[in-house]
Amino acid sequence: MRKIFRWYFFTGAVSQKKTWESTPDGREGFGNIFLRRGFKTYLVDQPRRGEAGFSTVSSDGVIPPAYYDRTMFTLFRLGRWPNFYDDTQFPKDAKSLEQFYRQGTPNTAPLDFGLVADAMTAVLSETGPAILVTHSQGGGAGWLTALRSENIRAIAAFEPGGSPRLFPEGEVPDPINTSFGVIEGTAVSLEDFRKLTRFLIGIFYGDHIATEPTDNYGADQWRAELSMGRKFAELVNKYGGDCTVIHLPELGIKGNTHFMFADLNNVEIADLLSKWLKEKGLDE
Repeated sequence: MRKIFRWYFFTGAVSQKKTWESTPDGREGFGNIFLRRGFKTYLVDQPRRGEAGFSTVSSDGVIPPAYYDRTMFTLFRLGRWPNFYDDTQFPKDAKSLEQFYRQGTPNTAPLDFGLVADAMTAVLSETGPAILVTHSQGGGAGWLTALRSENIRAIAAFEPGGSPRLFPEGEVPDPINTSFGVIEGTAVSLEDFRKLTRFLIGIFYGDHIATEPTDNYGADQWRAELSMGRKFAELVNKYGGDCTVIHLPELGIKGNTHFMFADLNNVEIADLLSKWLKEKGLDE
């Protein structure tokens, strides 16, 4: 009868639930071991840590308690707080929205794109050629990884945003002012920029992106990001690369958010990614 009970594995100090998933040398942790034995195991992150890292209390006064809920709702184009877009592909029920917020976690140290890129490069040096799938701020680290590693065969970037947005020296587009802030490119040497032409690039953008300046900062930021993405693609292709910008509404796919790979039609988005890779000979 013991297997009718759930097992909750709760972490110790300065730990997250990863400690129950696997040991430092890669063997199965308690979570999987006891799951295989028929127990219902659940791994728990303590509040304010790991995947439960967001709080209604600010420890340093920099991040207002409501910042994530309200700002991310609008910035990620679920709608304009507190209302969803009528045609949104995000599930509108309260439980789904709560789980979406629980997937977020703050940085526990300053964001360092170079450090992330170095780490990813080290992984690729061990595992060999790979396809990178990046999202949002992870896009910046993806581009930097491509400057450091020769093991990338394609990058599928879902709405890359934040810095750095790479352009060759002398060809950086003018900054774009938005109601969210200034969106600008980052100059690299032409030699480095040419490294981005060694592999395939597909950049995917969702719906509800403004075409003109607006005080809706979510739609407005991505107006500038999409513009920068198109200019980036133009230059990659100019120097002999293969970069495709895929804007879903132009394909008749409506209502997608910044998290299109998790939206209600994520299978359709996955099919689109597979189609792009197959057309390029990487999904046989």
